[in-house]
Amino acid sequence: MIYGYIRPLYNDEQCDNQLKLLKDCKEIFRESHGSQKKRAELEQMLMVLQKGDIIKVERMFVLADTTRHLMELLKICEKDGVTIQFLNEGINSNEVLNFSLQEMMEHMLNFQSDIVKQSTSIGLAHAKEQGKAIGRPKKSDENIKRAIAMYHSGDYTLLDIKNETGISKSTLYRYLESVGDE
Repeated sequence: MIYGYIRPLYNDEQCDNQLKLLKDCKEIFRESHGSQKKRAELEQMLMVLQKGDIIKVERMFVLADTTRHLMELLKICEKDGVTIQFLNEGINSNEVLNFSLQEMMEHMLNFQSDIVKQSTSIGLAHAKEQGKAIGRPKKSDENIKRAIAMYHSGDYTLLDIKNETGISKSTLYRYLESVGDE
């Protein structure tokens, strides 16, 4: 039997891209969240697998959240006689791979990059839910006005302006450009 496994990801929250790739699956297990904790559908799928079954996933990160987790799942499936197909990577878990070291490292770097992007996306969503401000805090308008006035007076160096107002050279120039555009 061919099973599919999907979950919401930082760049595919509705799982649309994943579903398109898994059209030929008899049954698709779909997580309701993208978090690495409490992946009930993954556990459910692992319980129903039988020898000769195939699991299809869009890419490595859909199935596993860490390199260790990926290795554990590969070992479980090998022991049970189940094949995992990673579609984007073009890898089947039961085949001997003929990749160059560079190609294999590229797959692993993409996997690690997906881990970071997913964690960041979930963290930002949690922070927003808690009402926390996201991003660098804005400088106060008074300091910006003072820095611009000091700059236009010509009596102060950029270092003097920075020491006095806390506005860096790049920030000052960015505000000067935006004032010039108005």
